Amino acid sequence: MLTRVLFLAAIGGLVLAAPSAAQCTPDGDIQFVCGPVSPEDLVLVPDTPWVLASGMEDDGYLYAIDTRNHRSTVIFPTPTYGSRPDAIFGECSRPVTGGFRPHGLSLRPGANGRHTLYVVRHGAREAIEVFEVDARVGTPRLTWRGCAEAPEGVTFNSVTALPGRGFAATHFNRPVGELWEWQPGDGWTEVPGSKLNGPNGLVSSPDGRWFYIGGWGTLSLVRLSRGQTPVQQDSVDVGFHVDNVRWAPDGALLAAGHIWDDDAALAQCLGRQECDGVTSRVAKVDPERLTAEEIVRYPSNEHFLMGTVGLQVGDEIWLGGIAGADRIVRFPAP
Repeated sequence: MLTRVLFLAAIGGLVLAAPSAAQCTPDGDIQFVCGPVSPEDLVLVPDTPWVLASGMEDDGYLYAIDTRNHRSTVIFPTPTYGSRPDAIFGECSRPVTGGFRPHGLSLRPGANGRHTLYVVRHGAREAIEVFEVDARVGTPRLTWRGCAEAPEGVTFNSVTALPGRGFAATHFNRPVGELWEWQPGDGWTEVPGSKLNGPNGLVSSPDGRWFYIGGWGTLSLVRLSRGQTPVQQDSVDVGFHVDNVRWAPDGALLAAGHIWDDDAALAQCLGRQECDGVTSRVAKVDPERLTAEEIVRYPSNEHFLMGTVGLQVGDEIWLGGIAGADRIVRFPAP
């Protein structure tokens, strides 16, 4: 796959078709989007048929997926991406395309088909990379605007846009990690009261008063106040390691992740031996009452090992994953 990617990227645009029909056959009423490799996180582009995905691999890619035909296009890095540095990101003077390992995503809706995309990036540098998304005509196009490099010793996992031009990100660590917030002119500050066991996925409320955090180490979704004294923290158990968190159209939260019977079962699955006892899950959470209902449970298999994000796309729930998965799993929405 990567050899083909590099060859086609060298000659211009790259559209990824699905693997062979036999490899992408529906699993009962469960269907797939085949092509993107390790699609760890997913976001919708407002008022368009497009979903953006982060391929969390060494020398990985950002993909645009057309929901009308389920074909994927690499949109970064490509030979034709744009670059227009924004002065507020003065510490990052230029884009770095090599060693691009994208992870968490967050999209700030804009006006007239122009939006802002924040990408957790590992590899050549640990940073939040910022892109303008032009979705006015055809496949979305990215223009690099800058980045915010991580504080020393911090490894980011997920990112969320905040009101204004700021954003926040999780530092996944066990037994204790935390959240960091970036604001123009101020840079990074640790979010008060945010120390948690393995903070992973992250979204914020539209007014910026609340963070909703995937408690990977606590098998819970955590609600944390922002800018309030004293800090308020609540949680709801979901019964699995929460990876990413996404808003649903009805105002609920979709918490997605995975669980395994024991470490031996996980090791066998990741070693591509067998995947008995490893499942991917999605729970729907009421952000006010903090109640949770499981809506997806999918056993790992040779094509899809560990689910990491659940996103509602029309009347489906899309489940992205890692560990070399070459597809996104599509479930009928309950």
